[in-house]
Amino acid sequence: MDLGQLGVKYLVFDIESVPDGDLIKKVRYPKDEITNDEAIVRYKEELLKTSDGVSDFIPVTFQYPVSLVIAKVGDDFSLKEIVSLDDPEFRAHEITKKFWFGVETLYKNASLVTFNGRGFDVPLMELMAYRYGFSAKRHFTDKFGSRFRHGTKHIDLQEFLSNYSAIRMNGGLNLLAKVLGKPGKMETKGSEVHDLFQQGKRQQINDYCTHDVLDTYFVFLRTRVLLGELELEKEQELVKAAKAYLEEHADVREAFKTYLNNWGDWSPWP
Repeated sequence: MDLGQLGVKYLVFDIESVPDGDLIKKVRYPKDEITNDEAIVRYKEELLKTSDGVSDFIPVTFQYPVSLVIAKVGDDFSLKEIVSLDDPEFRAHEITKKFWFGVETLYKNASLVTFNGRGFDVPLMELMAYRYGFSAKRHFTDKFGSRFRHGTKHIDLQEFLSNYSAIRMNGGLNLLAKVLGKPGKMETKGSEVHDLFQQGKRQQINDYCTHDVLDTYFVFLRTRVLLGELELEKEQELVKAAKAYLEEHADVREAFKTYLNNWGDWSPWP
């Protein structure tokens, strides 16, 4: 067993994805002589119109992953390692393969931790497993596993903090991170990922994904305080230890350096 597998109880992860122009064209405009990019533009225009100008976000069914970052977290809630799947190529096929191998085999006893993972990230990876023909037997068949909404094998922090959608979590992960003094959204926004992808800026996308994973980790720690699984003093020790991990690896991970440059300590108000 790899040393990195020892004591890993939680896999905190996030995904960045882009629209699949080829699939959009095949499904929505099969008879039209248009390019994949034109299909994406047309679909966005239709979505904007049908939502009365609210959103042009393309549904998860028409997306594929271009970055997937995982924070491996110990049974003591300590941050052990942050990895980017298939870095630096970021190929959807390899990202999917490595993700399900990790979930099903390497870390089969670990719980998934996401922010809105039930609404996007996990369904996306299920659809990618379907596309490429990868098995995710435990995930799909364990009745108390990661698909069981009220279990512990998948902790969706948005569901938890919104009282299972009793309220809308306005501000989202960005708000929750900033409450804790952490950077939240910085220069890059989720709506810019597709443009960055078209510009070939894969690493910038992955850095953005890394920042979201770090925010998710710190929000996860605070929810454990709410549940009485962590004392507040211990949570603050874990935050300091995580900062030390980022500082130790900042020279080789630009994403860590940016996060540290925007770091803030928890200082509640009013």
